Amino acid sequence: MHSLGRSLIAMGLVIALIGVVLTFAGKIPWLGRLPGDIYFKRNNFTFYFPLATSIIISVILSLILWLLRK
Repeated sequence: MHSLGRSLIAMGLVIALIGVVLTFAGKIPWLGRLPGDIYFKRNNFTFYFPLATSIIISVILSLILWLLRK
């Protein structure tokens, strides 16, 4: 039961951190506009794929989860 409690606390902290990031994401000017992000805009068609942003977020989340496991 002790490990279940720790897991729930860790998941709660991760969810809270994601909420804070989503709240302030619009105020971070470089988030979503990194050099590796793919953006095409034609007449009536827009394609946006945040490749570099996704990689950076993945690395940060992996690091956080690795630290929580230790």
